[in-house]
Amino acid sequence: MNTLGLYFHVPFCAKKCAYCSFYSGAYSGRTAQDYVSAVVRNLRHYSDKSRITDTVYFGGGTPSLLSAAQLREILTTAAEYFFIADNAEITLEANPCTLSPQKLLQLRDIGINRLSIGVQSLNDEELRFLGRGHTAERAKKAVHDAHAAGFENISCDLMIALPRQTPDTLSYSIQRLYALPIQHVSAYILKIEEGTAFDCGDVRNALPSEDESAELYLKMVTELESQGFNQYEVSNFALSGFESRHNCRYWKCSDYLGIGPSAHSCFDGKRFAANCTTDEFISANIQPTVITDEAPCGFEEFAMLRLRLKEGLHLADVPDHSEEIRGKLPPLIREGYVTFNGETVSLTPKGFLMSNQVISYIIF
Repeated sequence: MNTLGLYFHVPFCAKKCAYCSFYSGAYSGRTAQDYVSAVVRNLRHYSDKSRITDTVYFGGGTPSLLSAAQLREILTTAAEYFFIADNAEITLEANPCTLSPQKLLQLRDIGINRLSIGVQSLNDEELRFLGRGHTAERAKKAVHDAHAAGFENISCDLMIALPRQTPDTLSYSIQRLYALPIQHVSAYILKIEEGTAFDCGDVRNALPSEDESAELYLKMVTELESQGFNQYEVSNFALSGFESRHNCRYWKCSDYLGIGPSAHSCFDGKRFAANCTTDEFISANIQPTVITDEAPCGFEEFAMLRLRLKEGLHLADVPDHSEEIRGKLPPLIREGYVTFNGETVSLTPKGFLMSNQVISYIIF
């Protein structure tokens, strides 16, 4: 079925994290309301009731800085101009410091049914290094409060390969994490992005070596899978049935419409991006966009995205390239980077560690 996903980039943060390269700026109540009004205008403009919208995602930034009333206004407008499925997955990214028991109840009441909580670590020393505003106990309380408010689909972010992190300290965080009432973990190796506050010699020199980072990654995969959090993508783990339906749209080349400054879309046969600041987004009648790909999801992109998923690339889906791919697999299989059952190529955890190089070798 030709379905659609909606993505809203909420460009506000109470404080910019030193490692973050996503577009965001300081929060103000007036600007936030102006942003919501601009989102409403854009929803009217892009109106599409020709297909079912089965995922909605509020990313950022810190979307949970918006009030429940503002989020309700966006969702109500979306339901007016798009055909939102009754069982749509509606995700809100949230900072633990923004989640009170009362707000969580309000979020459930307006239809949010999945939370992605930016825990990052359950080690207070690591949280201080990352500049997070919460402690491990505050993060745990946010998760428990969300569960008490009725959320049954909760994801937590986890960052690994931090300075002075060891397999034992990582294991400590993971054990505390899977003891919480959560169903999903998004886990990322800390990478220094150009132009961020962490883009300096002191931080770079404090990071673990490549071999140490690899050991931490493989330790994480083993521990999470031992608790039923199966790896289904390079950085994502879920209990059965709780894979992020919205994020899977990206990896399966399904259509999604992005609204908000820096939001990207794959919509109506093109990829385009809203290359604008928050002020430009608010002042424009319709968000200004630039085409980034006139014909998305060709062989290379399709194969690359599928190989990010544990389910892998079915060679029957790329018949013109299947024999060439088969010929490249033997050394990758011998080195333990991929598995191949005669029909499907899948990366192993070791292969995911080298995913850029392995995928490039396979498809180029």
